[in-house]
Amino acid sequence: MSRETITLEIKDLTQFARSLRAELPHKPSHVETLGLVARAAGYRNFQHLRARNAPKPVADDKLVARALEHFDDNGFLKRWPGKTRIQALCLWVLWSRLPARQVMREREISQAIDDMTLFRDAAQIRRGMIEHRLVMRNLDGSAYERIEQAPPPEARALIAQLP
Repeated sequence: MSRETITLEIKDLTQFARSLRAELPHKPSHVETLGLVARAAGYRNFQHLRARNAPKPVADDKLVARALEHFDDNGFLKRWPGKTRIQALCLWVLWSRLPARQVMREREISQAIDDMTLFRDAAQIRRGMIEHRLVMRNLDGSAYERIEQAPPPEARALIAQLP
């Protein structure tokens, strides 16, 4: 006999777990019941279920549009933004264009930054990337490496809109 797939949507998992717990003979705790439900649904535990079903953060389109004004049609950073939030977004774009998992000398990262900007101030951008924890460097400043991490929603949206 073949199995039929039945979709079940539970609006309030807490109430569902309470109702299920009331029907069980050994009465596990509420937390244990939530864990049982989560594992039965294919998750490791209740926290895993919550993390997988959490709402995805939405990008602030106005902030992305303001940051986009600082780039030309070819994706070059035209000018350094005055606002810190816009600076951070612009730095994410430059970060995304740096090679991953590659140690670069100061001259190499400066050249890479100069190739992505029109105003040629690599030192300021390097400092900004270090302050925003996008790039790490050794103590004497001779080697730099991009820090691998997931960009925030606004940065992903901005990166997607640029060539």
